[in-house]
Amino acid sequence: MQKPEPFVQPDTVFSVSDAAALLKGVVETAFPRIRVRGELSQITRASSGHIYMTIKDAGAAISMIIWRGTPIPFRLDDGLEVIVTGRLTTYPARSNYQIIASEIEMAGVGALLKMLEERKQKLAAEGLFDASRKKPLPHLPRRVGVVTSPTGAAFQDIQNRLRERFPVHVILYPATVQGVTAAVEVAAGIEYFNRTKCVDVIIVARGGGSLEDLLPFSEEIVVRAAAASEIPLISGVGHEPDWMLIDFAADFRAPTPTGAAETVVPTKLALITELDNLWHRLSGHFATRLTAATQRLAAITIKNPRQFVMEQAQRLDDVGRTISVLITSRMNAARAQMTTVSTFQNILHNRMAARTQAIAHMDQMLNSLSYKSVLARGYAIVRDADQNIISRADNAPRPATLEFADGIVRI
Repeated sequence: MQKPEPFVQPDTVFSVSDAAALLKGVVETAFPRIRVRGELSQITRASSGHIYMTIKDAGAAISMIIWRGTPIPFRLDDGLEVIVTGRLTTYPARSNYQIIASEIEMAGVGALLKMLEERKQKLAAEGLFDASRKKPLPHLPRRVGVVTSPTGAAFQDIQNRLRERFPVHVILYPATVQGVTAAVEVAAGIEYFNRTKCVDVIIVARGGGSLEDLLPFSEEIVVRAAAASEIPLISGVGHEPDWMLIDFAADFRAPTPTGAAETVVPTKLALITELDNLWHRLSGHFATRLTAATQRLAAITIKNPRQFVMEQAQRLDDVGRTISVLITSRMNAARAQMTTVSTFQNILHNRMAARTQAIAHMDQMLNSLSYKSVLARGYAIVRDADQNIISRADNAPRPATLEFADGIVRI
């Protein structure tokens, strides 16, 4: 670079503020726009929304500021290699120079791929790509929601393919598919369809492009919106080799927007073939059941009505005879029981007489065997003071009692 000529006289004396202001003017005039490539470090987001950081390489470092509201198309991380576009200025209060960034982009595909891989691992660890979260696609949706640019070729391809295969009602949520606002608009479209429940399936689509162009479809806000969608979602972004992070979160990944349309609905021919197959199966099943019913009808023997009535009359006669026999048997049994009951009084009288005679005989035996009868014949019983019976004279105690038939005497 050519060294500029000095324009300040050597003997001029400046105040500090004047010197700082002069330097600031020179720097901003010489570098109204500058592009710098380097690695980010010391990233700090202030409460005001401004972002302060350093961009550096192996030999130097420059302070950098991104004012609040400046579009940032990706997440800023320490160690990320970027290309910054902005203007060079100074900050007199700290006597340093800095870059006020107006644009920031990834420096090369390698840095993009590294960032995407790290983001993929992070989101996968949260379970956003799990197969268990995938929802089945509806067989014949009535309404299809499409999130894409209304002027892009992707939307036209989807409409054309749907008309060719099986026309359905298409609802477009217009969104930019490239640039700093694309990720927010695509996520808003997914959330809109889930909030209104006005479609049966969602297609997020964009035509092919560079890795940087497709980057919005790998932003966290888009991936999380796709994973949280309660409506089945198809990702049709880019071409077959292009894999964005939304592809892992979607319920189905189509290689192209046209492929997404083909996935949503079958072809008319396929539907006609399916209906033909169903008709043949249904008609075959019906014919089989009809044949079986015909055979069952043929096996039924219909009798003459008169004969049927006579058979029923015969059955009634048989039932009547059976009832008559049962009634007669029951009546005979009842008569026998009544005869038995009528003789019960005589049996009871005879048994009472026999019991009275037996009691009288037992009374006679008791009287004959009682010691009182012996005493009545002139005998006596000698007892001591403890009422023990004395049977020998040599054991006769004093005092004692003598029991006779008519009383007791004490001696």
